[in-house]
Amino acid sequence: MEIIGRKEEITKLKSYYGSGKPEFIALYGRRRVGKTYLVEQMFSEKFAFNVTGVIDGTKKDEMSVFFNALKRIGYSGDIPKSWYDAFEVLKTQLEKNLRKNRRLLLFIDELPCFDTKNSRFLKAFGDFWNDWCNKRPQVMLIVCGSATTWMIKNIVDSHGGLHNRMTHELPLHPFTLAEAEEYFKANGILWDRLAIVGMYSVLGGIPYYLSLIQNNESVSQAIDRLFFGSSSEMRGEYERLFKSLYKSPDPYMKIIELLCKTKVGLTRSEISKFLDDKSNGHLTEYLDNLEKCDFIRLYHVKDKSGKYLKKSGGIYQIIDFFTLFNYTFLRRPTTDPNFWSHQLNTPAVNNWQGLSFERICMCHIENIKKALGISAIAAEYFSWRSEESKPAAQIDLLIERADRVVNVCEMKYCSGEYALKKEEDLKIRNRIEAYKSESNTKCAVLPVLVTTYGLQKNTYSGNIRNVIVMDDLFAK
Repeated sequence: MEIIGRKEEITKLKSYYGSGKPEFIALYGRRRVGKTYLVEQMFSEKFAFNVTGVIDGTKKDEMSVFFNALKRIGYSGDIPKSWYDAFEVLKTQLEKNLRKNRRLLLFIDELPCFDTKNSRFLKAFGDFWNDWCNKRPQVMLIVCGSATTWMIKNIVDSHGGLHNRMTHELPLHPFTLAEAEEYFKANGILWDRLAIVGMYSVLGGIPYYLSLIQNNESVSQAIDRLFFGSSSEMRGEYERLFKSLYKSPDPYMKIIELLCKTKVGLTRSEISKFLDDKSNGHLTEYLDNLEKCDFIRLYHVKDKSGKYLKKSGGIYQIIDFFTLFNYTFLRRPTTDPNFWSHQLNTPAVNNWQGLSFERICMCHIENIKKALGISAIAAEYFSWRSEESKPAAQIDLLIERADRVVNVCEMKYCSGEYALKKEEDLKIRNRIEAYKSESNTKCAVLPVLVTTYGLQKNTYSGNIRNVIVMDDLFAK
């Protein structure tokens, strides 16, 4: 099957493969995002050595799979007693295949699994790269790992033997709406775009999750089967997900649950206060790790002088749709196998759809800029929260353009054309006036509506200068 999306990553990997020098690439991203699939689809016939770590394996388990991988490339001796011995064996076997001007491709998948307690794997692995691989221009080493925090700490930002040794890092992110649509079509799922938005709101752009959908079912049928059926495949995925990413998942899950409770998001100080500062000084690390795994995003905020606040003053919001859905609907057990179908059009589902659509828009800001015709204009986007109004007015998305225009983006989910009512029109006006007053901006401040099928013409529709529709979010 042809690889869906990943054009930038494919281009980079092809470039690294043909560089003619030693390459050490760290490919990382959350569980099920398609790391292994990408590498295997591109290079499976070119591996000189490949091995995959055992999730939650012991040192004996990890050494066994490494030993079996060595046997596949011709080793016939005893199982190595240490990781130093194992890499010495690997060097000997690889030396037999070294050819001038011919790439020697090594792939170690789920690398963090090999680093069991007291195993000294990481030190031996570092010596393998530094003392052998790095001196041979034929070698290209790709390592993958779902334990993103381990990958960042020990490979990308290593302060040990691998410090500055990695030649390229390659984070893999979830599919965009356009890539999800392409994936569905390739698998015979012929949904309209509103249906795709509905499914994206539940599963996000995680390829494996999307692969579980059957081409003969509707969105509601798929959700019931995957989450509420008697043998639902996704029921325990939330816990599995965090355990695969973090060795100590509890503090991460607490932050996620806290952010799921608030629509507007929280600053670092607010998160610290709500958690009663029990992070033992690791809160910044936890937030950074969640951000790198595409669970949350930090939105910059400006003060009255127009300067960006420090990172601690930014607003953190959930952008992972699966975790938001899980928190909203799966915390309370139900015995109804058709729970979702029975909940359609209830206030709880409608509120969740509205919030999820806002998050989808925030994940497709480049599409919004393109639809506004400002792709070629320098622009910054940020959030703003009033320091004076009570309750504090907030604008989730402001786009500040070099042509001295600020777009205030309002994001509204609707199953048809959106009808702007008097109350909402007044809220938009008040938010804009509060922003203009507190920011002292000299720019023109113009409202933008991002919605599904456009704006219904009525008494208030003329107050919206630009309307961006769902199709714009699918643009490639």
